Amino acid sequence: MTLRVGLEISNLEAILTYPILILKINGGNMSDTNREKMIEQVLNSSRNWIANFNNGNARACIDAYTNDAVMNAKPFGTYKGIGEIESFWKPFIETGAGELEYSNVSAAIENETTVLLTADWKMNVGRGIVIQERWVKQKDGNWLLEFDDFEVQQQY
Repeated sequence: MTLRVGLEISNLEAILTYPILILKINGGNMSDTNREKMIEQVLNSSRNWIANFNNGNARACIDAYTNDAVMNAKPFGTYKGIGEIESFWKPFIETGAGELEYSNVSAAIENETTVLLTADWKMNVGRGIVIQERWVKQKDGNWLLEFDDFEVQQQY
């Protein structure tokens, strides 16, 4: 079931692999088409990150962050900058963690270049929540994570 608030995204439903709730739509004078395009692009970036994680491609996961990104990985700590983020993801992915799935995904357009995502997640080694992923559109048109805040609620 796809929930929509404040924006009709019916032509976007076909590309979704998980339900999404649009929490709020800002963006001033942006057209609905531009808002839909932003959401589609960010969801594709998110799905690509998940696919790379599940395929063990740590480099692609790390490259999805801005150089000065901040990642809060509760209860493990806060990682600032691409180097520290790599020091978390590379060894973790190398342990065989995978089968990552997002559910209960919600998106909020903060402005013309920023979309926030939240979700529940599960994988073969645990489950938890994405408190916030802040995806920011770069000058080259790519969407990268500037801020990533998630919590591990159960480890198996």
